[in-house]
Amino acid sequence: MPSTCPELAVATAAIAARSKPWRLPAGVAFPLLAAVLFAFFFAASAPSPLFVVFQHAWGFSSSMLTVAFAIYAIALLISLLVAGSLSDHIGRRPVVLAALVLQAVAMGLFLWAHDIGGLIVARVVQGIATGVASGALSAAVVEAAPASRKRLGALITSVSPLAGLAVGALLTGMAVKLTGQPVMLVFGVLAVVFAIGAVVVLWMPETVTPRAGALASLVPRVSIPVQARAEFARGLPAFVVVWALGGLYLSLAPSLMLHVFGVDNGVVNGLTVAVLSGMGAIAPTLLGRFAAPRPAIVGMASIALGVALLLASLATRSLALFFVGTAVAGIGFGGAFSALVQTLAPLAQSHERGELFAAIFVVSYLAFSLPAMLAGFLVKPLGLLATVEGYAAVLILIAVAGAWSQWAVLRRNRLPLSG
Repeated sequence: MPSTCPELAVATAAIAARSKPWRLPAGVAFPLLAAVLFAFFFAASAPSPLFVVFQHAWGFSSSMLTVAFAIYAIALLISLLVAGSLSDHIGRRPVVLAALVLQAVAMGLFLWAHDIGGLIVARVVQGIATGVASGALSAAVVEAAPASRKRLGALITSVSPLAGLAVGALLTGMAVKLTGQPVMLVFGVLAVVFAIGAVVVLWMPETVTPRAGALASLVPRVSIPVQARAEFARGLPAFVVVWALGGLYLSLAPSLMLHVFGVDNGVVNGLTVAVLSGMGAIAPTLLGRFAAPRPAIVGMASIALGVALLLASLATRSLALFFVGTAVAGIGFGGAFSALVQTLAPLAQSHERGELFAAIFVVSYLAFSLPAMLAGFLVKPLGLLATVEGYAAVLILIAVAGAWSQWAVLRRNRLPLSG
């Protein structure tokens, strides 16, 4: 009888292995999840160069244009508040899968939209999908990173959105300029990409053990782990200024190109976002040799300087200066955000990480949507130029305040700025 015990154990293990569904290796899952995160933000900026096309075709006002932009962020925010921590309870995979299916539907709605109402509906569904995905997908990327390189996961989580915004705006702008059916091309391809992504996620390994409390987690709330609260509070000005800057570019930059600089070109419209986000995507590498909180300080100083150059470009009608200012601000756009995410992510336990990323995105998307929507409604009474100048002045003040807050940490710890 004892001799049969090892055989029985081997047979039991073999049966268990056969009954366990096959999953992609972690080394494959990590880059694929990062690519899915990239695709969500590619899709987020893809409509921006098309807004002017839609406006010409359907004849809606600039205020409605900013509503169509901002409604996405508001829908995202609501879904994030409801489902932001759901993946901490039921797992990352089912939440990301549901988000991908919703995102594929949203791309189809863009294809079928024939007026501003249809565009708003598509943006609402897109916002819900991205809100459902944001916390779960960001946490999944960090958790799928190699055990010895978790900081790489946090870095990719902060860079992928910026790179996605840059490439999405640029390629869509090129489609507007070079093809006769940019809407069909852009959203048709994205619909296929998200449908394929949903199939791939079915085979992704799960990184979270399900736990009780899933229904209770759907009650809207923002929760920040105790050990991360001080750093989170100190980073608030940076989160606000970074994403309010992004909201300005994604909503009003195409209008600035047309009405201030006299440029009606899809590629140039795409470049306004691509330069900002592209510089943001490479900024973490440029600032990576600095220890925290130095990248955040440099980042916010870059935003203040870049926005000041933007104001100078509007005063002089210099398109070249506009893009120089955009590039300088872009360094801060990515540098400050990435630095804060890399500081905060290690402070959360695995079962708290979804909630932490949800809180980060709640603040970010409030800053992304509300100032841009307010600016859109001020365009008519104040004029586009005066509205953007006022918006830019507020950004400079917040950036200076945020840099000072981080600088105080260095002074308190008596650390040199360099090194």
